[in-house]
Amino acid sequence: MRSYTMFTPQEMQEIKEQFYYVDKDIHDKPRLYFDNAGGSFRLKRAEQVFHEIDAIPDCSERHHQMALYLQEIEECGRQDARIIFNAADGAIYPGYTASQLMFDLVRVISENAGGSNMVTSILEHPSAFDAISYYAQYTHCELRVARSNPRTGGVDAEEVIALIDKETAILSVMAASNISGYIYDIETIVKRAREINPDIYIIIDAVQHAPHGVLDVQKLNIDAMNFAPYKFFGVRGFSLAYVSDRVAALAHHKLAGKSAADWELGSPAPAHYAALTAIVDYVCSLGMKTASGQDDRRALFVAGMNRIAEHERGLLDTLLNGTEKTPGLRNMNGVEVCVDNPNLDERDLIIGIAFDNLPCEVAVREYEKKNVIVYERSSSSLYSHRMVKSFDLDGMVRVSPLHCNSVEDIEAFLDITRQLTALTC
Repeated sequence: MRSYTMFTPQEMQEIKEQFYYVDKDIHDKPRLYFDNAGGSFRLKRAEQVFHEIDAIPDCSERHHQMALYLQEIEECGRQDARIIFNAADGAIYPGYTASQLMFDLVRVISENAGGSNMVTSILEHPSAFDAISYYAQYTHCELRVARSNPRTGGVDAEEVIALIDKETAILSVMAASNISGYIYDIETIVKRAREINPDIYIIIDAVQHAPHGVLDVQKLNIDAMNFAPYKFFGVRGFSLAYVSDRVAALAHHKLAGKSAADWELGSPAPAHYAALTAIVDYVCSLGMKTASGQDDRRALFVAGMNRIAEHERGLLDTLLNGTEKTPGLRNMNGVEVCVDNPNLDERDLIIGIAFDNLPCEVAVREYEKKNVIVYERSSSSLYSHRMVKSFDLDGMVRVSPLHCNSVEDIEAFLDITRQLTALTC
């Protein structure tokens, strides 16, 4: 069995101190918040610097001293967005939500791409699935949907590749599932897709995966990718996308006087860029522990994200297999781990579970009574119906901790879960 290099107890204490409300809620009540696939713990420095900069009244689109200061903050944030994406070329496209950006990206590309079909997968978030569905219909393209694999909780690369041909205009798939945590084999999918059709446009939804693993648009050779900083320790009301040079040059909404490849529409928000820089600073600080002497910001960021991924995989292993103090979910009577892929390297820190004697909606309420926040992903929800039905399930309790949780937090959750197995509905 593989062992995982997790954060030390001292590091865990330092990490928890840098986030709001990890162990207690706003009313100082002890709580386990395990719904980070829906919300996300907030990095204190990101929130603080956002409010500091947002309080400045000056418009950055001026040339006095304070405006120039704000311009520096914006440019640092733009460069840090490129650090996150590993984007040496293309354009950075800011917006209000990742869903909004996804719809706009699909619109722009579909209006300019040739072809007679579009390809996506059954597990996509509604913002991506509905966008590609809408514009496939609008442009009279066939929509092809790759099936899920209930054994792994994901979509096999071969399922996606089999749907692509020389007439495929757009391929839109996610980096990782927000239902099962399955990490798509994007590298293989993209490589094969471009072999079949070099002109295909490829969009990757990275909202779920961004806080758990490394993004790399340069390595992948894709056309667009989005993420939401609020899912990545940051502030709500801001999202970012990368677009390749060829997408950046397509006709899109912009002011007439701006350059052809400019995707920033309206006055920039320096505070959001400052918060983004705080996120990258934090991840780089984690990377410094294993990449000492390294001064390249992208290298430090990658090292930090790899440490986060390794710690979270250790937490995932603990959830599934337990410790000497408590059995894991795989060995707990009355609980079933849904779509339990045995290969943890293919999974982000998300687990779906079902109780023998409790519907998932009831289980979520029972968890809350014990100060644990999780969420149901059920067939009755527009956000999860398509996905859970593809696994032949009616629903599951989604459990999604974050790297700022400890093994002790997981043990406490497992103890409470065992208590819930004694309940009936």
